[in-house]
Amino acid sequence: MPAGSRKLLIIDDDSIVRHNVVAYLEDSGFDILEADEGAQGLDLFHSQHPDVVLTDLRMPTKDGLQVLEEVHQCSPDTPVIVMSGVGVIGDVVRALRLGASDFLIKPLVDMEVLVHAVNKSLERRDLLAQNQRYREELESANSELKDHLRTLERDQEAGRRVQQQLLPPSPFRRGAYCLEHKVIPSLFLSGDFIDLAFRSERFLSFYLTDVAGHGASSAFATIWLKHAAAEIVRDWSLFAEDSRVEEDFNRWLFEINRQLLETRLGSHMTCFVGVVDLELNRLHYAVAGHLPLPVMIHERKAQFLEGKGRPLGLFPNQEWPQFEADFPPGASLLIFSDGILEVMPPTDLLEKEEFLLKLLSNSQGGMKNVYDALQLDAIQEAPDDIAILSIVRET
Repeated sequence: MPAGSRKLLIIDDDSIVRHNVVAYLEDSGFDILEADEGAQGLDLFHSQHPDVVLTDLRMPTKDGLQVLEEVHQCSPDTPVIVMSGVGVIGDVVRALRLGASDFLIKPLVDMEVLVHAVNKSLERRDLLAQNQRYREELESANSELKDHLRTLERDQEAGRRVQQQLLPPSPFRRGAYCLEHKVIPSLFLSGDFIDLAFRSERFLSFYLTDVAGHGASSAFATIWLKHAAAEIVRDWSLFAEDSRVEEDFNRWLFEINRQLLETRLGSHMTCFVGVVDLELNRLHYAVAGHLPLPVMIHERKAQFLEGKGRPLGLFPNQEWPQFEADFPPGASLLIFSDGILEVMPPTDLLEKEEFLLKLLSNSQGGMKNVYDALQLDAIQEAPDDIAILSIVRET
């Protein structure tokens, strides 16, 4: 490697050897400091901070091992090359144990061996210095990253609290019906959302939606949906009259779909929207690409309701058929986002759905029973957002 202006300290009480070494290393392009005994050499080391120290082993006052030990204590990264006449192997072992980077036997017949030893020591020193810089830069980057993560977590936690405040009360009771909901986010924020409204003292309307993706972008879409959906229901007086329920489903879904396409949020969503007529105890509903389909539990028998329809935010000018089902006393309606299928053991979709029905058949409906049957309390980290909406008609 090119010597550049690297500074070397030569310590040797043999003036002839020292002068020969100094001359050759100067010709090789190094800057040289020299001392004829250990104490003087250490003074130069502390004042001049050389890049490499070359010291003889046997010297009066302070020998090479003492020099090596002090240099290593003060500056562990400074290479020390020990030179000695033919001696016992114990000298080599002691020097290396004290941290010598190399050990050369005098007389130095080929000075290029010395230059090679110096260059290798400098390479190791530079590598150590580079590693230290990388370590410091990495620690600094990690510290900055931790600060950013703390800030992000605070922001995400604030967003989570806002999103939770937008959810309807749970439980929510009207007449013989009790509605409960739960959202289990895979991250701080969730793309699953639930809302409800009680219209004309007769119609309990609700929806569960699952925005594609995870995290903040999906959560922002649910906040938009909360206000857009409520505004559409209010401005168009939807889900307030039995005679136009079917028309209202299409109008609500059509308008959500249109606005979602026009706002260019870059999101699409599945949705289940339903209305329970509390006078006729009849469920009206529409499905917009939502899976799994809702589950009705009655007399310990669980079955999926029928339904079909395209997701929202993908295709313009769509229509969604309306479906109906009786809501007998003691029955429970359960709507899940597709995250529930991710925690079902089977790998095949149909097998997951059958497994879900089997577990729910052994429950009596209601949020607590569902939680126990599906062992949702045992979930540490959900692979996907899970939303659950439970509606029970009490006997």
